[in-house]
Amino acid sequence: MKNILLVILFFSSFIFAEKSIEVDLSEQVAYAIEDGEIVFHGKISSGKKGHRTPTGSYHILQKDKYHRSNQYPKPNGGAKMYYMLRLTNSGIAMHLGRTPKYPASHGCIRMEKGFAQEMYYWARNGINVNVYGDADSYEDFQKGGVEIRYDF
Repeated sequence: MKNILLVILFFSSFIFAEKSIEVDLSEQVAYAIEDGEIVFHGKISSGKKGHRTPTGSYHILQKDKYHRSNQYPKPNGGAKMYYMLRLTNSGIAMHLGRTPKYPASHGCIRMEKGFAQEMYYWARNGINVNVYGDADSYEDFQKGGVEIRYDF
């Protein structure tokens, strides 16, 4: 009986762990957070100029392993958005996609291969996703437009 109780406690802590996702646009990185600790992270590519990824607090509304865009490419959609985690009803999602070293999407948060699959299976509908930072500062840094000074 004691062993059964221990197994139940173990699995209930796994199922009911406090999970969230933090997306830092300034660093182009997303973090999977569980009970206040980073459990894994990966490179992302957010929205390019004219299609910036909106900051704010969201919840995963839907998961779809083999999703296809109904918007891009224009006019009829069809672009692969595999391992999709929908954040808004207006088309913002996290999904597998090309992750160059700069913001390149139409507003979605693209995740690199391996990371997208891990996030998809780890995340569940309803968990909080915080999107913050400024993709412009990341682009400036990549282009060498930001001077880094060390005061030692």
